[in-house]
Amino acid sequence: MIREGGGRDRDWLLARLPQKGAMNLLERIERWSDEEIACTARSHVAPGHPLRCGDLLPSCAAIEYAAQAVAAHGALLAGDDGTAGAGFLASARAVDLHVARLDDLAGPLAIHARRLSGDASGLLYEFRVACGSARVASGRLAIALAAAGASA
Repeated sequence: MIREGGGRDRDWLLARLPQKGAMNLLERIERWSDEEIACTARSHVAPGHPLRCGDLLPSCAAIEYAAQAVAAHGALLAGDDGTAGAGFLASARAVDLHVARLDDLAGPLAIHARRLSGDASGLLYEFRVACGSARVASGRLAIALAAAGASA
């Protein structure tokens, strides 16, 4: 069942994701289901973006946007009364970068992640990032989950 974002905006994300301040890159959850999530972000044009290299934001930063969408998905699945377990980006595979940089993209980024598999030790997601009709990045993320009782 597809669910709309339902007030899952920047404040909700800041309260639930481990990334704080400017490193919390997502703006809003647009929709989600048990298997996937769609988010938007406009932070890629911010002059003070924490992942900037000199005067540009390289396209590989799209991997961090996707990883944060995966973290938001975990928080949604945990529910309002639950806490998502700690997870760590273990690998990014089959990554295709279709642009050289993100900061010169005028519109918002659309980040989509879909869970392919998972168990108590880890998750595998595929992701894609777009700006309007332009493909920005795609690939797969492996997330290692912390053992029960372990801290992040």
